[in-house]
Amino acid sequence: MKDYLENINKAFESRARLGIMSVLMVEERVDFNTLKETLQLTDGNLASHLRALEEAEYLRVEKQFVGRKPNTTYQATDGGREAFKSHLDALEQLILNNRNGS
Repeated sequence: MKDYLENINKAFESRARLGIMSVLMVEERVDFNTLKETLQLTDGNLASHLRALEEAEYLRVEKQFVGRKPNTTYQATDGGREAFKSHLDALEQLILNNRNGS
């Protein structure tokens, strides 16, 4: 049990960060407003979770202008994808072991 518990990543413990990474695992690139609407988060809440994932180097941020409007897009890094997969695998093992133990 201890082996897979070690792979549970604190960076993904919140619902918001799980949601962000889940979206980025499916979509190549996602903009801020799409994440905000999809995950039903406030600007400030989403921004703080994105910043934490960026600092962990789990996502890449690209800022550009579309016309005169700023547009920020996010993309999972290879390291972020691997860390998230390991986290999901660890959660799956935890669930399976708890089901089998019942």
